Amino acid sequence: MAKLVIYTDGGARGNPGPAGCGAVLLFPDKKIKEFSRFLGKATNNQAEYEGVVLGLEKARAFKATEINFYLDSKLIVEQLNRRYKIKDPKLGSLFIKIWNLSQSFKKVNFYYIPREKNKPADRLVNRVIDENAKR
Repeated sequence: MAKLVIYTDGGARGNPGPAGCGAVLLFPDKKIKEFSRFLGKATNNQAEYEGVVLGLEKARAFKATEINFYLDSKLIVEQLNRRYKIKDPKLGSLFIKIWNLSQSFKKVNFYYIPREKNKPADRLVNRVIDENAKR
């Protein structure tokens, strides 16, 4: 497989609070796979990063070579593209995890999109939080 498009999102209720992330993978043959993960207590930014981690892990399992990520967090996109500094040590360790996972691919790009264009990933986040936050 060659190119993969991935929409990711993350969110926390309470910031920090119950958090989740989601990844929507769009394959060249138009097939779509959706994944989500409950994170327990985390911040919104940590959840956004975890969405990218989830997307990379799944892309590796599908043997993708190039990935275009689309996120609705301008901060995270700018940090992943190394245009903004990362001051939070927890985000720094997630950045390193993403960097290491990215080495499995020929090319990984990160793009900012408005929230309205990221509804499928956002839906996954809300669903996984709803299903797990009450426990």
